[in-house]
Amino acid sequence: MLSRVAASFYWLSRYIERSDGILRMLKINYASSQDAIQGFTWEPVVRIFAGYDEEVMARLNNESRTVINFMVTDKTNPNSIISIITHSRENARGVQEHINTDLWQCLNEYYHCVKDSSLASKLRKDDPISVLDVLIKQVMLYYGTAEVTMERGPGRSFMNIGKYLERAIQSIDILDIKFGSINNNPDLLTDTTYWKHLLQSLGGYELYLKTYRDGLEAHNVLEQVILNNDFPRSVIYSVNNIQRYFDRLKLDSSMTDYQELSFFIGKLQSHIKYSSVKGIQNDGLHLYLTQLKDQLYQIGNLLNERYFANS
Repeated sequence: MLSRVAASFYWLSRYIERSDGILRMLKINYASSQDAIQGFTWEPVVRIFAGYDEEVMARLNNESRTVINFMVTDKTNPNSIISIITHSRENARGVQEHINTDLWQCLNEYYHCVKDSSLASKLRKDDPISVLDVLIKQVMLYYGTAEVTMERGPGRSFMNIGKYLERAIQSIDILDIKFGSINNNPDLLTDTTYWKHLLQSLGGYELYLKTYRDGLEAHNVLEQVILNNDFPRSVIYSVNNIQRYFDRLKLDSSMTDYQELSFFIGKLQSHIKYSSVKGIQNDGLHLYLTQLKDQLYQIGNLLNERYFANS
């Protein structure tokens, strides 16, 4: 497969996954903002998905609908849904001959849904959760279509590597920001609503209730999001799938490139597999999460150097 084509598949999928994470986070945080009597802030969401900028935060003024429009429809925001879905569609257009008609039409529909000129008005005047649900269903339709129609070849492997790399980074960022907020507000440590909203933003609340019987506890949340092999948005689940789909590229790769990247993925996999919540907390959660993210970025950089260099 041409490096240009591989890169397009990879980034197409990363952008779609990023859009899914943003939409889910916006939905849960909007609901949280309506429940909170005081003290609610959109700063963590903006920091995770758009970076922290005092000027931007001042302009948004912590106003829920303004923040949602900024994160969904604002073309000046490079990480808004409209911006990243435009990038995703451009990548798909570049490899249109390698993807089936159903998948292209599905992505095109998502793009036009986001580009609809009435979307910003609906987010300002209607129920934002209903509007966000429509967009989330577009993502789910895309994933379902990709799953049942995509050829099981290198293109799909690069798509899944991109998806799970993006997902792992998102989960780490959310944990880092949410647990970091406890340093400034220790009361959050025992705030069950705080942990419920974190889990809901990752789609893990129901699984948590089935897995843990002693209520919402910070150390259990940490265990599920980092170490639970059955949670689709856990870091270990994502890394296991990066390894799984990278292994499928073995026959299509230079052996030297394959072995180098496989070593780094396996190293990260072992690092997480042999971690424990107690050990993570003793060593320092922020340091641990930073190390994981650095290793994921290193894997991304090696993919770019070894597989996408001519793109």
